[in-house]
Amino acid sequence: MSNLVKLLVISNGHGEDIIALKVIKKLKAINPHISIVSLPLVGEGFAYVQENIPFIAPVKKMPSGGFIYMDNKQLWKDVNNGLIGLTLTQFNAVKSWAKKGGYILAVGDILPLLFAWLSRANYSFIGTAKSEYYLRDEEGFLPNISKIDRVFGSIYYPWEKWLMKDKRCFGVFPRDSITTTALQKEGISAYDFGNPMMDDLTISALPVDDEHLLRILLLPGSRLPECIDNWELILTAIDGIINSQSKDLIFITAIAPSLNLGDFTVKLENQQWQEETIKSVNIPINDRKIMLFTKRKVKLILTQNAYAQCLNYCDLSIAMAGTATEQFVGLGKPAIAFPGNGAQYNQQFAQNQSRLLGISLQLVNHPEQVAEKLQELLSQPDLWQSIAVNGKKRLGDKGAAERIAKFIIKKITPLMDNS
Repeated sequence: MSNLVKLLVISNGHGEDIIALKVIKKLKAINPHISIVSLPLVGEGFAYVQENIPFIAPVKKMPSGGFIYMDNKQLWKDVNNGLIGLTLTQFNAVKSWAKKGGYILAVGDILPLLFAWLSRANYSFIGTAKSEYYLRDEEGFLPNISKIDRVFGSIYYPWEKWLMKDKRCFGVFPRDSITTTALQKEGISAYDFGNPMMDDLTISALPVDDEHLLRILLLPGSRLPECIDNWELILTAIDGIINSQSKDLIFITAIAPSLNLGDFTVKLENQQWQEETIKSVNIPINDRKIMLFTKRKVKLILTQNAYAQCLNYCDLSIAMAGTATEQFVGLGKPAIAFPGNGAQYNQQFAQNQSRLLGISLQLVNHPEQVAEKLQELLSQPDLWQSIAVNGKKRLGDKGAAERIAKFIIKKITPLMDNS
């Protein structure tokens, strides 16, 4: 039998695709001859396309963007758009691929994990969607946790843990230490390798252009059309900040490269922001396509190609995003958030994210309340220090992708030799 190591990566979401890709790059660095294919179960797999990782089955963007668990109406929209047929096609492709020999890395939640188990192949699992912090902190259960969650005693349900306990599952990589410990107590081969989400974000120290300047990052999310609606709400929030804040301000906006920048500039112009020549501002962010807008002498930057620099440069964030919000918090910085009206960043998602991130995410109900929350944060330097410690603890250290890749290579090479 050929000694070629074959791996199928199954993921279910844009953030999960990116995390998977971080591990793929490390796998290829360790073993350039490894054969890697992918199956993004949600969306069109933009991250895989960018890196020329082939798909084993058709993919399709659905109306829900993968958030059917939050709204039954979104589920029916997806069903009407061919979700059932697509899922069956994808599952059959996974079974056919597995019959030829190979190993699976599932990234996300129970869906890719279930696909991996049903394939009959050996598999590992990066659990990005769940954390014990949703239910508890180091002191015990959080308030208002449901009775059923208290009965189960874990964020992972018995059927999920059963899939992770299977003898064909050779490694589980939770997103944080508290979740790893909980799974290990259940006899699951879980490893505390950190969170790949935090890899490739820390850069060399940026020069401080003005220590009196408050740098605020704006994160509207990446899912259309919701991120455009979020953008309008964020602009309402920053109007309140401009009206109430005496500090010098600059707003930096990190827009996903897959989005059309014109959709965002139109909303700015509608709210009386005026485009200016970029030569009039000096910030340590390297993006040739950077755009500058001003309103009442306050600057607002739009950029699509300097994500890590934006996260490192800014002091705090107004965030209506999933992965991006968590990454910013993981750098030890506070975020202020409020629920929107879309399928992703709604009331339930915001509350769940608040439990996950603890004090690092300061949640308000409406964009008009952001200015007051910001002033409250600025008046509590001790809280900022606690937030710095909390964020790094909840998101983990960098280097997780390499640790996971080394573990996978070590595990699957002997398996290949013995097959």
